[in-house]
Amino acid sequence: MEKITDRLLNLDCRIAIPTLKPDSIHLCLSDIPYGINLDGWDVLHNNTNSALLGQSPAQVGKSGFKRRGKPINGWNEADKKSGKEYENWCSSWTEPLYPAMKKGASVFLFCARRTMHHVINAMEGSGFLLRDILAWKKPVAHHRAQRLSGVLEGRELTEQAEKWEGWRLGNLSPMYEPIAWFFKPYDHTITDNVLENEVGALNIDNNLVNGERPSNILDFWFDKGEKEYHEAQKPVSLLKFLINLTTRENHVVLDPFMGSGSTCVAAKLTKRKYIGIELDEKYFEIAKMRVEGSNLTYEQKEKRATQLAIFEKQ
Repeated sequence: MEKITDRLLNLDCRIAIPTLKPDSIHLCLSDIPYGINLDGWDVLHNNTNSALLGQSPAQVGKSGFKRRGKPINGWNEADKKSGKEYENWCSSWTEPLYPAMKKGASVFLFCARRTMHHVINAMEGSGFLLRDILAWKKPVAHHRAQRLSGVLEGRELTEQAEKWEGWRLGNLSPMYEPIAWFFKPYDHTITDNVLENEVGALNIDNNLVNGERPSNILDFWFDKGEKEYHEAQKPVSLLKFLINLTTRENHVVLDPFMGSGSTCVAAKLTKRKYIGIELDEKYFEIAKMRVEGSNLTYEQKEKRATQLAIFEKQ
């Protein structure tokens, strides 16, 4: 089989993944679009409802509420179908992903709590098995929960406002993001599979966290000076941990939704091969410069930082 070399592809992953060689990927690690309409790239359904993520007149001009959606009982039939359409979109790339993975290989997918079940359905429908749900714990989280008493005061319902003092409209503070952990089924025992494909076991003793064996709650954050280029960017330290936990040096790590390239940077720093796929041209160029610059001299990094700043302003 042809030796796999490092590759960055500016393509739709639904086009790129089917071109990967069968049984060639040791790990797929990706922060996939969540299907929660965060941005244009995250709208993964056919819903053209103009009120999606709209705003009521009472919310106009109030910080943090410009993109709030309609109440649940106001959703129309198109809104209700969005989840299934997101699941179908997931299947469009999870199905060709299956033959590209080695037997026993892990797939780590960062997901949204609200849409993760659609990702699980798509992955299991494509042949993968769910191993665990990891929790990436954050030290901080943006918590936007509107005061119910404030809303009622705005309606001049003073008595009701006093009754509901201290209550809020929204969710609890989102202090973690789930990481769905899948694997491709293997033929015989896990030991036989490790001997044949070099994947399936966990390198726990060499990846202790604060001197102790890691759990399924991952407490990692951005290193000092680590610059964020993407609104959904994940810490390189977290990605390095997942790579070191499940693969060996020179193994191949795939990220079909590369974004600004953090997974590929982590793969390069841990001496793994990488394949990164990104559709957005701007982020692809940022990822390319980050990955190529991970081993540069200080002067070269300064020059590359200037180039990245130019991309950020575009």
